[in-house]
Amino acid sequence: MTTIDAGEPAAHNPADLPKDVLIVEDDTLIALDASETISSFGVASVRTARGVADALQAIAARAPDFVLLDVGLIKEKSFAVAEQLVLQKIPFVFVTGYSGPAAVPAAYAHYPVLRKPYLRDELLETLRRWRDHA
Repeated sequence: MTTIDAGEPAAHNPADLPKDVLIVEDDTLIALDASETISSFGVASVRTARGVADALQAIAARAPDFVLLDVGLIKEKSFAVAEQLVLQKIPFVFVTGYSGPAAVPAAYAHYPVLRKPYLRDELLETLRRWRDHA
């Protein structure tokens, strides 16, 4: 599981959170855990995509407010999705278990990275600041 439950997060107002979050994650358990956690925060819509093609299709069908974008997907990297998000000005953060500058290419170095495994409160804080990640 990705999130570590350290108890209830600090009080939050769902109005501060995005209404529609897309999770791009190839690990089903991690995607399910993140989806359930985000829903528990009061986010109205949480969708998942397992790969680049699925993510691009989901974005084309309905642009999300915010995206959690795993860097390393099954046999591919998610940078084509990041490129589309930048073009459409959709806020996102990279999610990865890798560390250091090799995790994200220099072109995306100024975008935030949420390191796995992340705490529930870290995820909530990332969602609270979603407008800052465009």
